[in-house]
Amino acid sequence: MAYDELLADRIRGVLIGKADFTEKKMFGGLAFLIGGNMAVSASGNGGMLLRAEPEASDELCATTGVERAVMRGKAMDGWLRVADEAIDTDEDLERWVQVGIDYASSLPPK
Repeated sequence: MAYDELLADRIRGVLIGKADFTEKKMFGGLAFLIGGNMAVSASGNGGMLLRAEPEASDELCATTGVERAVMRGKAMDGWLRVADEAIDTDEDLERWVQVGIDYASSLPPK
């Protein structure tokens, strides 16, 4: 499945003017990186793949439509899948993208 180009445009719209970012195709989607670190991605599996503080995973996953991403059969702290219904509104999208920006910005640049 290809990533949702409309979602990628919406994410890009949030990032413009907020952060120095780059785009890169990865994980079957279009990732948005801050300082070379992935913040969010328009996922090829639908919705958004999000990087977050690993210790905040339980709290963030308490939101409907948000769950840990499963990689190689293991649910990963700090890697979250955000379903389309959790980012329907611009306000919701901005909130989740900001979580990714905050985490990626906290990492050393690559």
